[in-house]
This record gives sequence, C-alpha cells and structure tokens, in this order.
Amino acid sequence: MEGEEQTSIWNKETVPKVMKIAIDLREMNNAGDRLIAALSLPRYQHVKQISLEFAQDIDDSHLEVIKNKCLDSLQGLESLNLNGCQKISDEGIEAITSCCPKLKVFSIYWNVRATDLAVKHLVKNCKYIVDLNLSGCKNLTDKTLQLVADNYQELESLNLTRCVKITDSGLQQVLAKCSFLRSLNLYALSSFTDEAYKKISVLSHLRFLDLCGAQNLSDEGLSRIAKCKKLVSLNLTWCVRVTDVGVIAIAEGCTSLAFLSLFGIVGVTDKCLEALSKFCSNTITTLDVNGCIGIKRRSRDDLLELFPHLRCFKVHS
Repeated sequence: MEGEEQTSIWNKETVPKVMKIAIDLREMNNAGDRLIAALSLPRYQHVKQISLEFAQDIDDSHLEVIKNKCLDSLQGLESLNLNGCQKISDEGIEAITSCCPKLKVFSIYWNVRATDLAVKHLVKNCKYIVDLNLSGCKNLTDKTLQLVADNYQELESLNLTRCVKITDSGLQQVLAKCSFLRSLNLYALSSFTDEAYKKISVLSHLRFLDLCGAQNLSDEGLSRIAKCKKLVSLNLTWCVRVTDVGVIAIAEGCTSLAFLSLFGIVGVTDKCLEALSKFCSNTITTLDVNGCIGIKRRSRDDLLELFPHLRCFKVHS
C-alpha cells in the first residue's frame, strides 16, 4: 500500500527536478506534502538546495512536520528559496531554519506575513548567511537590519526591494558592518536621505547597486558612490535629482561599468554620455537613457563608435 502511495506522488508529472542534490518544487501544487515525501527518501538525505518559489499548498504546519521528522535531511542544506510562499509566517521560518545550520542563501521575496521575529529566528539558527533576499517583505523594520548588521558581517548580497518600513538608521547599520557586500538592491525605496546614500561609498567590494526611485539621491551623493570602483551594474532609474555632474563622477570612478540605467532622468545631457564613452567605452554593454530628453538620438554606427561593446541602447522616442 505504501508503495502505491509513493508511486502516486512521484509520477512523471510531479517528481521534482533533481540537479545534483536539489529539490525543485517551484509553482507546484501540494508542495508541502511533496517536500515531506521527498525528504523521507534516501536520495535526498544530503540535499543542498530547496526551491519552493511560488509553490502552492505549503504552510507552517508542513515545516513543523519537517522539523520533527526530517531534521537530519536538512543538516547540510545551503540554499532555501521560499519566494512567494504567502502562507508561511514567522513560526514556519523558525521551524525550517532550525533544521539548517549550514544555510548560506535564504530568500523570502513577497512574504507579507514575515516580521522582524522571522529574521531573529534566522540569525539565531543560521550563522553563515551570505545571500539574503527580503524583497517585498513590507513588515520588516530597522530591527531586521540591526540583526543583519550584527550577525552577518560576511554578507555578500542583500535585497531590500520595497521593504518600506526601513529608514536611514537601519541602512546605515548594515553599511557600517557588512563591508563585504557585493550586491545591494534598494529598488523602490524613496525614503532614504542623501546622507544614507553617501555611506554606500564604504562598500569597496560592491559590484551591483540598484537605486531605482531614489528620489533624494543628489549629485553629491552619487559622486560619493563613485568611490565604489568595482561597480559593474548601476540602476539610477527615476533618480530625478541627478544631473550630468553625478553621472560624470560615476564614469570617472567606476570604469568597469557594464550596465547603467538613467531612465527618466531629465537632468542629464550628452555631456555625461561623452564622459561614459571616455572612461567606460571598453566595458559598457547596456545603457538605458529612455526619457532622458537632453540626450539626442544617434545612429547605430555612432553609438558603436562611442561604445564598441554596446549590445542594448534604449533611447526616448
């Protein structure tokens, strides 16, 4: 009887994709029951990655069962993706993270139930996080960032997109203590002041920075960010206070830049394009100046003369 049940769960359509030792249940139904069943199988005893991104039918009760029955299977887990799992709360996060002492990558994008308590459980149970995605977790506050700053000083990637309750105070704690950050996503966070943005300059390892919608970012703040000389990708979409002065500082300081978006910035002109060509022509592959009315249209040949490696150029119509 048990064998028949096993077959019904693991048929061709429902078995999770396995790559090395991983369980991939993205967007699947009955994900909670399937995960419990998978973790009971010998082949998943040393699973390294679990993805439940937008999986259905998984909640705190499933994670409690896993904690009680499948603890040993998760001792070596390194990556856990709970993106879009809306039925998982602080209690579920406490349960699952208590099983994963070696976790390095944790993602809970768009979890509107998670609070600072969830992050408190995370830092208590998982000491080695280097990649943390809290995007869309709108109930997290500066307490979360204090916990991150105090416990994850080796952190390399942090996504705070639309975490609307965090302020300068929380961000500055992270910037002061998480000096190894290589990727920082502050998309759609308009409440930070220019003083907070200036502090980003201390991140000497930073390669990816998303400041889309940073309405308070000035040329002075951007000029300080130009000290992050390893920047490869910079999103300045709708940073409406920025002008040529700030972008020229970026061109001069960040000469490895490959991606730059100036979308919607009306205060930039061809002057910044000339500076980017002078200092970043060997690296830029994507440049978005859509809505930048001060930058004139150019032919493909003219653009390639300025940026020989350009693959994508977006300009206003």
